[in-house]
Amino acid sequence: MTSLTDKTRTLDALFSRTRLLPLLNIERLDDVLPLADALAEGGVNTLEITLRTALGIEAIALLRAERPALTIGAGTVLGAEQYQAVLAAGAQFVVTPGCTDELLQCGLDGPVPLLPGIATASELMVGYRLGYRRFKLFPAHIIGGVGLLKAFSGPFKDARFCPTGGVSQDNLAAYLALSNVMAVGGSWIAPAELIAQQHWGEITALAHAAGQVGSA
Repeated sequence: MTSLTDKTRTLDALFSRTRLLPLLNIERLDDVLPLADALAEGGVNTLEITLRTALGIEAIALLRAERPALTIGAGTVLGAEQYQAVLAAGAQFVVTPGCTDELLQCGLDGPVPLLPGIATASELMVGYRLGYRRFKLFPAHIIGGVGLLKAFSGPFKDARFCPTGGVSQDNLAAYLALSNVMAVGGSWIAPAELIAQQHWGEITALAHAAGQVGSA
């Protein structure tokens, strides 16, 4: 069984290569490959496919089969059944909007890294007690954003975060400047309206612009 320490190292290695994690809600399966290609052309090679739509699991499987060079994670995973389903589809990491005992145990027992969602110090401490040191902060902007992350850096010096929820091109630099932010997630890199209109070139441009901030 892969240890939690090894899974933490995997996340660190992944996000040392890219600090951007686009959250993708798939409404049409035909959009999956051109969307991934547009993001990759813009320099974004790690994607989170959410389970907010019925096509999420199928999209993960398609990308793993057809775009093996990309790193594909599953997001909005709410329970053990979904966790097992995304593993079967080939997800290389799993992201949750919150943390439950069930999901935290899945992350301990499973073969891929889990990034559990937290919104408070108490939730963070539940995962911390089990050995988790990497978390998703959600919904980041509403619950304090940059200020909250700065506050967490005091008592939780070895914890690092991927804030999502309210992150945008306008505040991206402020988040990425924090030493305890390993990556940021959001849908602004591939907005739903651009996906619906299949404006792949505009998505490539957004990905490139975000990447320029991330590498600055």
